[in-house]
Amino acid sequence: MGPQVVVVDEDRVLPEQVDVVVVGGGIIGMSTALYLAEKGISVAVCEKGYIGGEQSSRNWGWCRATHRDLRELELSIESLKLWRKLDQTLGIDTGFWQSGILYAADNEEALADHESWLARAVERVGRDGIDSRITSGSETAALMPGASRMFAGGIFTPSDGRAEPQRAAPAIANALRARGMKILTPCAVRGVETSGGAVSAVVTEHGTIRCQSVVVAGGAWTRLFAGNLGIDVSQLTVRSSVLRTEPIDGGPEVSACTDTVGYRKRMDGGYTIANAFRSLAELTPDSFRLFGQFLPALKSNFRSMDFALGERFFDALRQPRTWQLDQPTIFESVRTLDPAPTQKYNRTAIDEFRAVFPALAHVKVAQAWAGYIDVTPDAVPVISPADTLRGMFVATGFSGHGFGIGPGAGKLMADIVANDTPLVNPHAFRLARFRDGSKIELDGGF
Repeated sequence: MGPQVVVVDEDRVLPEQVDVVVVGGGIIGMSTALYLAEKGISVAVCEKGYIGGEQSSRNWGWCRATHRDLRELELSIESLKLWRKLDQTLGIDTGFWQSGILYAADNEEALADHESWLARAVERVGRDGIDSRITSGSETAALMPGASRMFAGGIFTPSDGRAEPQRAAPAIANALRARGMKILTPCAVRGVETSGGAVSAVVTEHGTIRCQSVVVAGGAWTRLFAGNLGIDVSQLTVRSSVLRTEPIDGGPEVSACTDTVGYRKRMDGGYTIANAFRSLAELTPDSFRLFGQFLPALKSNFRSMDFALGERFFDALRQPRTWQLDQPTIFESVRTLDPAPTQKYNRTAIDEFRAVFPALAHVKVAQAWAGYIDVTPDAVPVISPADTLRGMFVATGFSGHGFGIGPGAGKLMADIVANDTPLVNPHAFRLARFRDGSKIELDGGF
């Protein structure tokens, strides 16, 4: 079973009409709803399962600018600004804490990679725009008290932070509901009705909501949902595994990552731990349909990926790619994606954590889980209008970065929907880049 999230009460009573319907109640969907509401725009959020039930509650909980793809660096920086004031603004507790994040370098080659990224980041946003710094071996050791080995150095960003994934999206949802917004759960959206080439309504399992715009923030489900409207979203999924430990005294406060393990201190005194650069790609028919687009990413990440051909391939093969809106859909029969964790990844991660911190070797694993990360060919999200249908917008493909940049992505999406001055330049996040002849490039951010 996945991690236990903060409960948001069920509500299936639909409004007749709103300005915008947000499809998906994860961190991106809830943040979009929040910043649309701040503009005075009426919103309803429809979530087929429960708020924050999929990848929004299954990630590491890191909120960082460090080692972001440079195309999303400004968005990451702006998102951190929003994280820092989110709790006070809404009167909630997401667990955000400016703990700092460290990437430790095992050798000089890894340290050179950190130096290269920092030089390019400073060139892009200026020295005042980011407070990352290269650390010596001794400073790295001081940031990892109790570590059993010396590192060549690292890169440390004091302004980076951490939050609690199981709390964040539900906390925003509860705050918005208290302010009168409709947060509908469980309420699967089957599809979108159009009139004159524009969005006119969404059809849910409980009825229809008239609206002028729809934001699809469905995570791993977005490509399937959009495809029923003839909108091609270049997106695949990978399965990521995570564990949490029981509370333990004396561990490091700074979140950190080595070449094998990533960890952060939790509010409950335990640690969230994961294999740093290892994930499982379960092949589906879309893996072959999109093979050409994802080939550069495959070449770049081949050594950090395992591949599996199994039940998920045949489930996807049997799944209709188009459907009628007056019949139940897969969104109702599969409320929450809850895959089994890859135990060998988690064993490697906890063994490495115990080896690096021998004084914590007695720490006990409390729970393990997995989730599906939605990825794009260039590992940069889509935050964009769907140009082929007026009033349709897509926020997906966050490639493992969605929780940390969630508030910023939601604010940017709200700006785009409202046709306001955008938080950052949205050009890099346009959906059309995968079909307009643009070259798919990988930046090298983690």
